[in-house]
Amino acid sequence: MTLERYVAICMPLQHSEMCSTRRSLHCILIIHSLSSVPTIVVLLIFFASASLSFYKEYKVCSVEMFIFHSWQDHLRSAISQFYFLIMCIIIVFSYVKIMKVAKAASGENKKSTWKGLRTVILHGFQLLLCLIQLFNPFIEGAVLKIDFMLYINVRYFNYITFILAPRCLSPLIYGLRDEKFFNALKYFVLCGLDKNLQP
Repeated sequence: MTLERYVAICMPLQHSEMCSTRRSLHCILIIHSLSSVPTIVVLLIFFASASLSFYKEYKVCSVEMFIFHSWQDHLRSAISQFYFLIMCIIIVFSYVKIMKVAKAASGENKKSTWKGLRTVILHGFQLLLCLIQLFNPFIEGAVLKIDFMLYINVRYFNYITFILAPRCLSPLIYGLRDEKFFNALKYFVLCGLDKNLQP
């Protein structure tokens, strides 16, 4: 998402060529392949290490259930931190370049610059929420050792805050910019009490 925005704003003439459907499909396949490697390794080690009696036990369904060796946990942690670092570098690089281009394009128009800055801040916040999602399994694993009900509540909170919210943020914000959508949302939030608003 960040790189696509970088190409669209900083290289607008090459955007249609670089972000074609075929290239996007290749990028999605590469991303899914790289992100599935740690999971496949954990599952292969699990199937090689688990005894038959393990399959008859009642367990909480979580990733920690599949980890038998401490080095697996360390490896999983290192991979998540590596992904986090790489994504942070890409996001910071892209948005610094985008801000430079946006500032140069708007010139002295402060209103346009502020509007662009708000959009970039929104996208940055959205991506920050997505990045924090990488650390959720470690937080949930630590909480599971303390209390099961707390674990369920933390897991539910993490799902709403770091998985659902980032994906809903952009459509909601862009929808709020549309006057008709904003008025309809305001009407329903106020339960129709404001008679000046129409849904």
